[in-house]
Amino acid sequence: MRTSLPGAPLPLVLAVAIAAASLYCFDAAAADAVADSCNAIRGFVNVSFCVSRLGAVPGAAAADRHGHLLMAADLAAASGASAGDAAARMERAESDPAVRDALHACGFLYGVSSVPALRIMRRYAAARSWDAAHAVFMLAVQAGTDCDAALGSSAGRTMAAANHEFDELATMATALLNTFSAR
Repeated sequence: MRTSLPGAPLPLVLAVAIAAASLYCFDAAAADAVADSCNAIRGFVNVSFCVSRLGAVPGAAAADRHGHLLMAADLAAASGASAGDAAARMERAESDPAVRDALHACGFLYGVSSVPALRIMRRYAAARSWDAAHAVFMLAVQAGTDCDAALGSSAGRTMAAANHEFDELATMATALLNTFSAR
């Protein structure tokens, strides 16, 4: 039998080469699914941010746009919960009553409005109940921007990064939701 490597039969070498090539092609196609979802909402989110965040979620490479919507909602809810917790911690440590009240408002916006709305939106989206998911759309994206407004320019720096992260992720989730509105 003819071999291309010392001791390895040619059919085995070809099989290994074909398997490796198909894995490479599958990975490229799977990564393209994340990029395709992010490109579909490029007018609303930074595509690099979207690809980076969604691509880091286990299973994202093999998911479709519906799966990416659910993942984005989970990411946004987790970010919002973290931001709400940070606001509560800062509120307890704050001595200025006005800033303390603003931080309390931030915690309220995340904990009572946006995070629960994102979780409800996700449940409806998982069931493909698009009208119901859209009904909570505005509450889902409220906290980050409104928290910035409550804190104002100087005190707002304390929550600026968390608010921005939440805004990006919530916008990503709601923009992906909107891709299903015509379906």
